[in-house]
Amino acid sequence: MTDCEITKKAKIKSIEEVAATIGIPKEQLYQYGNFIAKVKPSQIMDSHKNSGKLIFVTGITPTPLGEGKTTTTIGLNDALNDLGYKTAAVIREPSLGPVFGIKGGATGGGFAQVIPMEDINMQFTGDIPAVEAAHNLLQALVDNHIYHGNPLNIDPRRVLLRRVMDVNDRALRDIIIGLGGVSNGIPRQAGFDITASSEVMAILGLSKNITDLKERLNKIIIGYTYDKKIVNASMLSSTGAMAVILRNAIKPNLVQTLENHPVFVHGGAFANVAYGSPSIISIATALKLSDFVVVEGGFGTDLGGEKFMDIVGRIGGFVPGVAVIVASVRALKLHGGANKKSLTKENVDALNLGLRNLEKHILNMKAFGIPVVVALNKFDYDTQKEVSLVRDFVQSKGVKFALSEVWAYGGKGGFDLAREVMSAINEPNNFHFLYEPQEPIKIKIERIAKTMYGASSVKYTKEAEEDLELIDKAGFSNLLVCMAKTQLSLSDDPKKLGRPDNFDITIREVRVSAGAGFVIPLAGNIMTMPGLPKHPQAMDMDINKEGLISGF
Repeated sequence: MTDCEITKKAKIKSIEEVAATIGIPKEQLYQYGNFIAKVKPSQIMDSHKNSGKLIFVTGITPTPLGEGKTTTTIGLNDALNDLGYKTAAVIREPSLGPVFGIKGGATGGGFAQVIPMEDINMQFTGDIPAVEAAHNLLQALVDNHIYHGNPLNIDPRRVLLRRVMDVNDRALRDIIIGLGGVSNGIPRQAGFDITASSEVMAILGLSKNITDLKERLNKIIIGYTYDKKIVNASMLSSTGAMAVILRNAIKPNLVQTLENHPVFVHGGAFANVAYGSPSIISIATALKLSDFVVVEGGFGTDLGGEKFMDIVGRIGGFVPGVAVIVASVRALKLHGGANKKSLTKENVDALNLGLRNLEKHILNMKAFGIPVVVALNKFDYDTQKEVSLVRDFVQSKGVKFALSEVWAYGGKGGFDLAREVMSAINEPNNFHFLYEPQEPIKIKIERIAKTMYGASSVKYTKEAEEDLELIDKAGFSNLLVCMAKTQLSLSDDPKKLGRPDNFDITIREVRVSAGAGFVIPLAGNIMTMPGLPKHPQAMDMDINKEGLISGF
């Protein structure tokens, strides 16, 4: 059966029933139909209940095939609940870019899914459209200000803010706006980023309440004046209107798994160009309501993993009790040099080489001082010899190992993983950050590059050096670092699979997200507006006369 067919057979419960399982009364819900609701977080956060323990799910270097990280997160949530642990999962909201591009939907797969799958994947409760509208309102106010006399003396050549949209469209990366005569504004070079990379998206995910949201929105740097002074959003009196647009988007969304267990789906920041974790407010809410909370980070330990620890964990005050690293035999074989077309065949030699990638990700999570469990997402064509090889390797590193068969069996396919996680979460935890904010930005960048990626050194283009000089003069050197890098390699070159060595990381540009509280060094050729592949997922989607959607 396809994922869509499986969801159609699910016995879905009302969202009120699901909310009641973790103690959320009806009056604290904003319902979007029978199966989706936003939760009013204020009363929950004000409670004196101790917070639960956080289980962080990350992965090896991903491949275009997908490693089953979201599926494992959802299945582990089901397994823990089935074993009697009061648990909730927290994942990000799907962006239409990947949904219509290569990746497809982001609600799990097989018998480990969140539902209603189509609604979640297709604009959900309108949070991402709200981010898009708030961001583009600010950009419209910038151009309107310049058009009406420009009293702030904004230099149109130094407007840093770009418009956003939630679809992959490479043709909009660099554009000219304001053409068509005097009434259409001032012509200038501009461009579009994908909404998930917007600073407004990052701010929404990192804000603890509406007051925090407004304070962060005020700090957004829109550009510079002709005499190179910073212009921020507060100078355009834009924050009030933006906060009005985002007033509901800041509230966490609650849905359920196929087994009717609670899942918060909130925040949509990508992990290759942003920090890649669910919102702080959704994680904090889940921790107040549950004994255990399973949180998924984007891509591998080098991206979503590091950023969760150093950015989200620091701002939210979260201490992960254990890190679960999701791997698959086919991905490890690909990292070991196997041909993409032969991954279903046993290949012990390629698997042996690919294990070096897994080893690096284990070391990455251990660098933060937390216990680690490796979950091997099992496929039917994985041989016993291959599975045993991975198990023996992981255990030889002093790390717990478990098969994850939640795609095929739902919660019961994750019982072994759940038991290993519960064992690991009681081990000694010496959690610490990779760097401190007051350290120089170059030191922070190099520590991430050398410790997480295995880089020999970091090189900076002339433009990046100039950016860093401006950042230092503006007093932003104490900001956190959110690296923008390809997810397909530990290096900044997507073609370098496995565990590359003797490589440099090249920083070509450094952007400032003052409202979010971090700088963004762009490594290699990472794009903030992706393009569509030759055969996008969108070309396979359809809806029939009964309203049934296919093609996810």
